[in-house]
Amino acid sequence: MAKKNNKSYRGVSLWGASPRQIKIYDTTLRDGAQGEGISYSVMDKIRIASELDMLGIHYIEGGWPGANPKDREFFLKMAKIRLKNSQLAAFSMTRRPKIEAANDSNIKSLIKSGAKIITIVGKTWNLHVTDVLRVSLDENINMIKDTISFITSCGLTVFYDAEHFFDAYKSNSEYAVNSLIAAQDSGAKAICLCDTNGGTLTSEISKIVFEVKDKIKVSLGIHCHNDAGMAIANSLAAVEAGVDIVQGTINGIGERCGNADLIPIIANLKLKMGFDCITDENLKKITHLSHYVSEISNMKQRSDQPYVGASSFAHKGGMHINAIMKNCKTYEHIEPALVGNNRRILVSELGGKTSVLIRAKDLALGLDKDDPKTKKIMQLVQKLEHQGYHFEAAEASFEILMKRALKKYKKFFELEGFRVIIEKGVSNKITSEAIIKLRVKGQKEHTVAMGDGPINALDNALRKALKEFYPTLSKMHLSDFKVRVLDEKAGTAARVRVLIQSQDEKDSWNTIGVSENIIEASWQALADSVEYKLLKDKVTEASTNDR
Repeated sequence: MAKKNNKSYRGVSLWGASPRQIKIYDTTLRDGAQGEGISYSVMDKIRIASELDMLGIHYIEGGWPGANPKDREFFLKMAKIRLKNSQLAAFSMTRRPKIEAANDSNIKSLIKSGAKIITIVGKTWNLHVTDVLRVSLDENINMIKDTISFITSCGLTVFYDAEHFFDAYKSNSEYAVNSLIAAQDSGAKAICLCDTNGGTLTSEISKIVFEVKDKIKVSLGIHCHNDAGMAIANSLAAVEAGVDIVQGTINGIGERCGNADLIPIIANLKLKMGFDCITDENLKKITHLSHYVSEISNMKQRSDQPYVGASSFAHKGGMHINAIMKNCKTYEHIEPALVGNNRRILVSELGGKTSVLIRAKDLALGLDKDDPKTKKIMQLVQKLEHQGYHFEAAEASFEILMKRALKKYKKFFELEGFRVIIEKGVSNKITSEAIIKLRVKGQKEHTVAMGDGPINALDNALRKALKEFYPTLSKMHLSDFKVRVLDEKAGTAARVRVLIQSQDEKDSWNTIGVSENIIEASWQALADSVEYKLLKDKVTEASTNDR
């Protein structure tokens, strides 16, 4: 345990520095994806994995390749992507009873996945062995040994997840520990103690980890669920007790009440406990990551989420505002900038220019904080976000917005009007037809196209009108489409936010639209998507010509 000190709150641990490095193991793409209402496409998973890699997460659990075609495709595509900071892990269970690991289809899928780290979950609770697996206690131990031994013999690194470990330890501590030793002696490089039902109290976590630590030689990890609202506290208590790996998900998404939320866990490890887990520079990215994963997951971002929520550093009460303006330490436990967030005075919002300036620098737009254009863009962003726009996961729309505001953008086409017709015939089949009128390079285009739905019909009509002028549009397609109602209480009059993900042979991008009319919101996002593709192609062409 790190020693306490009396250093300033401003980004310096209250516990002092610790020589131990805590490694972060993210399971958003597997355990998090089991949360109610979450369904990731393969491209969603790839994009989230890329963001996790940029943050410096040590291990990314990509999914269960033996369980479904989507996860198999994910690992197939990830084999062509080089991660800079993270290692990819594939997940599965121990071999099935009465079959050798080498012949188990799940194990074979792990070997074929291309992942260098394999995480195996096994039973440690005698209740699960006898009532769920319905095998003898000895056979369960053999399943653990055979599985891990075979995978390690294939040259892969194995992490072992001890499912229900804390319940198991309280029920039969000798058998629970023996299952860990079996995993260790078979070649597991790390063993993760799981509070799978999420009902263990923090004092019990600390006590049990302390006791187990003396009996296991390899690295220990912790995996907590939040059914009793204790997942974050339990994870940090386990670190204090000696574990070196913390598992969790971004924003705590997951089955039932969710998993341990890695966002506050990482911030607390860094800023409160002095443990090395990610760099100070990467810590500034966690607000962006949290909002990004919320948007991709099609979930509303919690405004009161610790560290990264919009309300985390918002001040409304008159006494609070008066004090915060004199000394921010009076009502803030850290500086918001340390985690990439902003202070907000609700009666007159301040700040927010940093994100604009950073993006402007990336795009070589030549803005600085004193430029009146910076203030203009910030005011525009605030106005649009008040209407329901959210640019965290719509970087393409934000780039177009900035260039339009700076008059550094020329439209590739102008809409003169569109009409969408939806018809249900006697056969009960629903058809959609879109009619669109554009002006492109001084010419009028009037096209009609059918589609599987109104948005697909609009997309087809727009491409049909533009294909002769911009042939590269044939190389892009829409890969995802998400809709969120922004104010459920408004009923059918509520605004909706549409997020469209598009991709071509090189990369993918997100665009956004907001309106009371879902077709209009979709058109905004669709038009931005096509314009961004053309803008991207124009920049690439210009840089090629320069050479």
